[in-house]
Amino acid sequence: MNFRTRFAPSPTGYLHIGGARTALFNLLFARHNKGKFILRIEDTDVARSTEESIKAILDGMEWLGLHWDEGPFFQSKRFDLYREHAYRLLEAGEAYRCYCTPEELEARREAAMKEGRPPKYDGRCKNIHEKLDKPFALRFKVPPGTTVVRDVIKGAISFDNSTIEDLVILRSDTTPTYNFCVVVDDATMDITHVIRGDDHLNNTPKQILLYKALGHELPVFAHLPMILGSDKTRLSKRHGATSVMAYKEMGYLPQALVNYLARLGWSHGDEEIFSMNDLIEKFTLESVGASSGVFNPEKLLWLNQHYIKSTPDDELAGLVAPFFEALGLNVSGDERLPKIAGTLKERSRTLKDMAESGAFYFKDKAEYDPKAAEKFLTPDNAELFALVIERLEPLETFAHKPLEEAFNAILAEKDLKLGKIAQPVRVALTGGTVSPGIFEMMEAFGKGTVITRLKDALAHMKSAARK
Repeated sequence: MNFRTRFAPSPTGYLHIGGARTALFNLLFARHNKGKFILRIEDTDVARSTEESIKAILDGMEWLGLHWDEGPFFQSKRFDLYREHAYRLLEAGEAYRCYCTPEELEARREAAMKEGRPPKYDGRCKNIHEKLDKPFALRFKVPPGTTVVRDVIKGAISFDNSTIEDLVILRSDTTPTYNFCVVVDDATMDITHVIRGDDHLNNTPKQILLYKALGHELPVFAHLPMILGSDKTRLSKRHGATSVMAYKEMGYLPQALVNYLARLGWSHGDEEIFSMNDLIEKFTLESVGASSGVFNPEKLLWLNQHYIKSTPDDELAGLVAPFFEALGLNVSGDERLPKIAGTLKERSRTLKDMAESGAFYFKDKAEYDPKAAEKFLTPDNAELFALVIERLEPLETFAHKPLEEAFNAILAEKDLKLGKIAQPVRVALTGGTVSPGIFEMMEAFGKGTVITRLKDALAHMKSAARK
């Protein structure tokens, strides 16, 4: 079999977490089976579809590395194909003209609801065989019986056809409807596996009936359980669910989000860390669980920290640079950036965290926290600072080992412990009491900046002594 899957978003908003997971699972299944992954944009809702949303979807998929093999195909450019198939059903007696106006249909629905009846179309136009000189829609004639959805994840689910109304496949303005377009597209694109969220499950029996009426072979269906928030309700913005690109703006790495989304409903033993290649190798639909996954922001942060720590410093520098720039810090062309990123990545959970915690590297001078300065930049430490400056200025190699040796020599001479020097120096360089390791930080700063900031701190101490 030539395996072919598809992701078919509607361009009425951004690419959200649920949509991204659906796209990912389709891609993984196709790649695992040496098949093709197709992207289709379902933009038949002209009033709500926007170019901005299309761009947001494509940008989100590109950022996540969800590269499609064919497409994007746009339903809005395939209307002639849908009309051709609709009239094929009409000619075969599988569809009929419906002359009911929207106002009439709405009145009947309201009446049915008041009387406690299902608000479905009553089929009154089914037996009108002559063509009337009135606007009409085309309705599919739902046959009697039972339709069974055989789902890889959920098993076999039966639907009584009597609960399905004769659905409109072509509106009176000749625009096609969602369920009909989906079937025509999946059939003509030779889609072998339809993998989508289980919010589409109620559409599936309708689509199966349309497949059969058109004479097409059914694809394999797999409906993914919904993603829930921590309170076990459907994931929404209140749980922190936003667009995929919003996660990029918050400083997440795409490989962390891909890894996390893959584990939302799919598992491979007790493993947690998966590269894209790992996922392609190991992914199967049989390993997708039937119960809903619960979105855990803390686990996503944990994964993101793992990938930040695993990223080479040179690459990390390019990723974090825009976040420094967003803080108004000019890092363009700064050769220290890879080394600086290396000092920050162990403690950073996001790129935004990294930039905010490392902003001190790029400021014109240290901005002292008043309490830290009062405690550590005291007149009593002035002599010690003068000695540190004296020992550091001659160093030709301003790197971790010679810096540590210079400090150790001072400690031995003065019979001090490292904290006695390191914490005041840390405040002098960063303005606060929390930073990366003192020697790796000094190396990343560079000799010129370190000496300048130590001298600034010494001047601060002397000024305090005169007050």
